Amino acid sequence: MMKALFTAATGMDAQQTRIAVISNNIANMNTTGFKSSRAEFQDLIYETQQVPGAEAATGLNAPSGLQIGSGVRVVGTQGQFTQGTFEQTGNSLDLAIEGKGFIAVTLPDGSTAYTRSGSLSIDATGKLVTQSGFQVSPAISLNPQGQNRTVGIDGTISATLPGQNTPTNEGTLSLTTFPNESGLESVGRNLYKETAASGPPTVGKPGQLGVGTIQQGFLESSNVNIAEELIRMILAQRAYEMNGKVIQTADQMLSTASQMR
Repeated sequence: MMKALFTAATGMDAQQTRIAVISNNIANMNTTGFKSSRAEFQDLIYETQQVPGAEAATGLNAPSGLQIGSGVRVVGTQGQFTQGTFEQTGNSLDLAIEGKGFIAVTLPDGSTAYTRSGSLSIDATGKLVTQSGFQVSPAISLNPQGQNRTVGIDGTISATLPGQNTPTNEGTLSLTTFPNESGLESVGRNLYKETAASGPPTVGKPGQLGVGTIQQGFLESSNVNIAEELIRMILAQRAYEMNGKVIQTADQMLSTASQMR
């Protein structure tokens, strides 16, 4: 019975973690470029009292063994990098990535991070930055007086400058892809960082060699599916309750055994 108590406790702890992941998904249902996560589970070590196929009698082997599991644990959170829906804003510096790719930005410590949030602006020095003030990498300088600014699907940025009739090329926005997007480390503020699991970054021009394209005047909404999250939340709640019921049952059985004469 004591083993059942500890096993059920691991189940309750795992479901608590699952609820935490679900709650973060729901909390970010309106976060631009947010990608949802899913908790992944793994069973724990087994106590083997009889190996499957062991000799049960002379010349005979047992068709199954006797193995008792120790419960469950959360082995990781799997990022879901499916495409979010596009929301039209009409802002010339609101950019949505259609397909694979991230916008690289430079953090204050000089390191590089990556984002799917294309809500960009121009800072006081004319640099193209995110809403958190991080400069796009490689740096792109825009003329604050530029008008009719356009961003092509290939990332080319053009604007008409004062005294000119033809658009001027102000730079090209590149995108970065990874072999394993789910291996990226989420660091908050709509940012991801490279890890050994994600593989090395590959910088490419939008629309070429499997890299996504840029859609101007749109933002990519969160890919959280509320209906699915609610179903997962109900299942997690029921699983938590069932593990609690196992603890109650094991406790009652222990109580009954201790009262036997």
